[in-house]
Amino acid sequence: MPKVFAIGEALIDFIPKEKGIKLSKVTAFEKLLGGAPANVVSAVAKLGGESAFIGKIGIDAFGEFILSSLQEIGVDTSYISRTEQAKTMLAFVSLQKDGERDFMFYRNPSADMLLHEDEIKKEWFQKGDVLHFCSVSLIEAPIKYAHKKAITAIKEQGGTVSFDPNVRLPLWENSEDCRKTIIEFIPLSNILKISEEELPFITGIKDKKRAIQTLFTGEVEVILYTKGAKGAELYTKDFNLEVSGIKVNAIDTTGAGDAFMGGFLYKIFSEKMGITNLTQEKAFEAVAFANKVAALSTTRKGAVKSFPSSRSRWLLPAHIK
Repeated sequence: MPKVFAIGEALIDFIPKEKGIKLSKVTAFEKLLGGAPANVVSAVAKLGGESAFIGKIGIDAFGEFILSSLQEIGVDTSYISRTEQAKTMLAFVSLQKDGERDFMFYRNPSADMLLHEDEIKKEWFQKGDVLHFCSVSLIEAPIKYAHKKAITAIKEQGGTVSFDPNVRLPLWENSEDCRKTIIEFIPLSNILKISEEELPFITGIKDKKRAIQTLFTGEVEVILYTKGAKGAELYTKDFNLEVSGIKVNAIDTTGAGDAFMGGFLYKIFSEKMGITNLTQEKAFEAVAFANKVAALSTTRKGAVKSFPSSRSRWLLPAHIK
């Protein structure tokens, strides 16, 4: 299987032990590995794929926790650098009764923002590898340019680029900067994942089909349109399809979109489907698999901790194929 890389933020999610109350009223939290790019490669690794994380963390206890957590899962951490110039990023999460959540971030700046383009090496990537990224790390900071260097490098090596905007407006000075930056990076990707909440914000178009078609710009070949519990849709320039969601007792939706993305990338590249000649049958199979991985991830607290594993007793490989 090709190696799935992700670049961006790895952080600590503080998940409340109480549910359905405001963040200001929470009295106890559980410390968990988080950060959308780190979540995606963790999902790939837990399913049995080869993955690696590119980023920067602080020389602090939280950075140590992130490093050991990724290594325990099986993610290659040799591309992670550390710094004393800033602390590791933290996120506090408030859970509603239906499993939905709100975030409060501590990042002014955080270590992840200081990853520099000079630290990215072209020789890291090989033909067929995948690079996944999100928009949280595309703010005006050194890490934005590290992303551009990594995207160029993997393309030169014959790899695939995957982008999930994963909009987090509290981390931006204003919403228009966020939207413009996402639009700038969309044409650089081959696979684009976008949620039903994000589509009108990013495109400025209310009509779903027309909005999705505007996203086929630059090198975009596959668009994944996710609808939470309602399932997901996949679009190419030749066909589109829909896969229904799976009903589960959702406890915490944190990281569900990342579980979906990790499941999709694992399925597509572990079975050498690729995206250039993706058939409708194989596309349906990959989205259905990703839906199952995402649904199962909502049945337990946290992101990575809740992701299904090919080695865990509660989810045998046969259950997700």
